Amino acid sequence: MTCLRRAWPLAKSCHSYTNQQASLARRSFSCSKKLGRVSTPGNLSALKSLLRVSEEVTDALATNKPVVALESTIYTHGALGNDLDLEGVVRRNGGVPAVVGILGGVPTVGLLPEEVARMVEGSPKKVSRRDIAYLVGMGIAGNKIHGGTTIAGTMVLARLAGIRVFGTGGLGGVHRGGHESLDISADLTELGRTRMAVISSGCKGFLDIPRTLEYLETQGAFVSTFADGRTGSVDFPAFWARDSGVKSPSTVYDEKQAAAMILAQERLGIESGLLFANPIPEEFSIARTEMDAIIEQAVNESMQQGALGSENTPFILTRIRELTDGRSVLANKVLVRANVERATKIAVALSQLVAGDSVSSNKLVKQQNSTQILKKDDRVDETLGQPKIVSEADVLVAGSVAVDLNCDYVGEDSLEHPAPHLHTSNPAHIGQSIGGVGRNVALAAQKAMQSSKVRLCSMISDDLAGSTIISSMEASGMDTSCIKQLSRDHYPSSRTAQYVAVNDAGKNLVLGMADMGIFTAHSFPDYWTSTVKASKPKWLVVDGNWADRDIRAWIQAGKQNNACVAFEPVSNEKSARLFCNERNLESLGTFPNPGVDLATPNQYELAAMHAAAQRNEYFEDPRWWEIIDAFGMRGARDRFVKLTSVSMADAGIPQQAIQLLPYIPTIITKLGSHGALLTTILGKDDPRLFDSASEKFILSRCISNHPEVGGVYMRLFPVVEEVDDVVSVNGVGDTFLGVLIAGLAQGARVENLINIAQKGATLTLRSSQSVSDNLGVLRSEIIAAAAKTTS
Repeated sequence: MTCLRRAWPLAKSCHSYTNQQASLARRSFSCSKKLGRVSTPGNLSALKSLLRVSEEVTDALATNKPVVALESTIYTHGALGNDLDLEGVVRRNGGVPAVVGILGGVPTVGLLPEEVARMVEGSPKKVSRRDIAYLVGMGIAGNKIHGGTTIAGTMVLARLAGIRVFGTGGLGGVHRGGHESLDISADLTELGRTRMAVISSGCKGFLDIPRTLEYLETQGAFVSTFADGRTGSVDFPAFWARDSGVKSPSTVYDEKQAAAMILAQERLGIESGLLFANPIPEEFSIARTEMDAIIEQAVNESMQQGALGSENTPFILTRIRELTDGRSVLANKVLVRANVERATKIAVALSQLVAGDSVSSNKLVKQQNSTQILKKDDRVDETLGQPKIVSEADVLVAGSVAVDLNCDYVGEDSLEHPAPHLHTSNPAHIGQSIGGVGRNVALAAQKAMQSSKVRLCSMISDDLAGSTIISSMEASGMDTSCIKQLSRDHYPSSRTAQYVAVNDAGKNLVLGMADMGIFTAHSFPDYWTSTVKASKPKWLVVDGNWADRDIRAWIQAGKQNNACVAFEPVSNEKSARLFCNERNLESLGTFPNPGVDLATPNQYELAAMHAAAQRNEYFEDPRWWEIIDAFGMRGARDRFVKLTSVSMADAGIPQQAIQLLPYIPTIITKLGSHGALLTTILGKDDPRLFDSASEKFILSRCISNHPEVGGVYMRLFPVVEEVDDVVSVNGVGDTFLGVLIAGLAQGARVENLINIAQKGATLTLRSSQSVSDNLGVLRSEIIAAAAKTTS
């Protein structure tokens, strides 16, 4: 049996995310009989779904701008006042600041100044790694607690967001007597397991520095100290003092060297952190001999007072401030600013290195006579190696990924004349983001499912745009194992796809310019087949950016591996590729054995698909006639009008959908402000044929003895909400399909998902991103829709 002849749902096998929801996972009339797996995200993926990253930081990470993480305990639990201006230090040196903390139970990267102020005023907790789940869990339960993150806590959340560099004051360490008390800062263990470059002025001078360095070595954390003009071996700094009497394990001479080490650590896949010690500027340092005496007195007094555990450090810092007449506070402010400035310069150097790395990577490949471009996830190049897939996926999207430019017209006459003027320059707001139909669909499905079991298969070139795309996808938690990177040594004309959208003052598309030639100029059907075979998806989504031969290759690969196939037309011109002049291509197939199970065109794409099918004689196929005759559609105009509207019937929308049904048994036509029209073939045993609630949507019943066709179901879904505050129309249709596929992969019926998919599209309409970050709020509705299927 094939996908839609089995029953009403397009896919009905459910996947649970918690033990309580496991009862939803059962066998049914799914497209993929063999796939009865339960999708359980790993801890990292689950935490990612809760993480909020500001738009500025998200954009910066996506476009390879230098980003510097900043801890929030320096504000919530520090004693340095509010005049540090660390964010200003980052911006003045060319970076984007990302203050990390937990705001009202929500782990956040990129806190705004007013949000930090709210945290400071709200009795925040001090948050290390161990405390993150507690505060976030309490937030989920309704108890919204603020938390300032320590170095360890900041490292966890910043790494999760995809940030590489973190500027701070002084690292925690092994306390004196720590070999007996085991009073060891979590900062050290975090450096042993979280890849982050931390720039600090060593560790606090009152700690046991030799044992701290020994502990870091045991943890596998790299430690190096900036020479600052000195030659030979240098001391590891002691916070207020430039020297500690303990030699640094290694020396780094400039920011470019540090950036190269960070990139090497990343490309080698070594997950431990890197500590770059930055000595306090000499004019503000306190002499080591003087500082040693002050620290000794403060430590002795803490022991006499019994200040142990969490009370120990605050007591010692207070006494040091008193004994230095406040000089330690000034030194602390200066060194924090200096560390953040150096962190920013490292981040800038790292961004430049990443931007130019494709060239150096190619040179390295040539030197080693390798057929692969050396990338951190070992993606294969055009030598047709196998995809590096380590797990199965519920959804595989085969489609485009591109760098998008959105140009919104903002002329002074925009109220009277919202469209930009032709043949001249127009004032505009221009934003860059990562998009592409395939990428948007995959990301929407991942966010709606809150699962990592979504995979995008696409192509990029080894250019700057390609590097930017990979960085963005990894920052979003997307799987990049099937992103095929073309070496320009082998394919010198290849370019990563780019798209430019020109919008009017109302954010409506006026003109789009797409450079998607990479998807039609290169074809690797064996690779496509091996990708589908390895991923074993329940649903394969194919977008129209591929050449017609590759669209058929993807469809064939999906069917050979028991996947349901959805087609996203992309545009009027590209939608016709599905109904091309077949020549020597695999036959498209008709119900009950169609090649494509679902398509989501808009009304113009529907018309283009219908015209192409007619032009290339698909409607002359005897198999098509057999299905059309079984529908019993004579004299159906009155029913079309009743189920849609006079204007839709006059435009031929329902008629065109009906005529395409034999090749695509379920078509959802997106109608903008008029909603969405579902048209689908019902099998002989489809429950909707016998359900009184569905009777009004039964367009026709089979009047012949066809063994498979039971009738046709047509239902118009009005828009769920009129949106006046549109931010961008970019990615709205892609979001609709991504949410829909997420629900189908979990077993929900298509008619129970359309309104949820429309809600997802509405969220994206209100977002500056091509896919809204808030799609996770739909998960409960998707689960409820899947539950209806099992009832």
